[in-house]
Amino acid sequence: MIKRQLLRELKENLKNHSAVALLGPRQTGKTTLAHLITKKIPSVYLDLESPEDLLKLSDPLLFLSRHMNKLVILDEAHRKPDIFPKKLKKG
Repeated sequence: MIKRQLLRELKENLKNHSAVALLGPRQTGKTTLAHLITKKIPSVYLDLESPEDLLKLSDPLLFLSRHMNKLVILDEAHRKPDIFPKKLKKG
């Protein structure tokens, strides 16, 4: 297996930030890197190209509240853009 140079940097960013985006061109190993991190950190991995995984986010607040102690990985997040509100509501 190819040693991922970004794995250490990704783990460090996850320690210091509540959200981390892994961006890059197609077929460059983003999903592979996401799967690698699940072996290092307690995680829930969702592939939003999967109808079953997409359905789990029909109530995002409920789903996320059930997994507050884990890293939640949303692969292919562009399939559900409404999960990232442009403006957060206060109060």
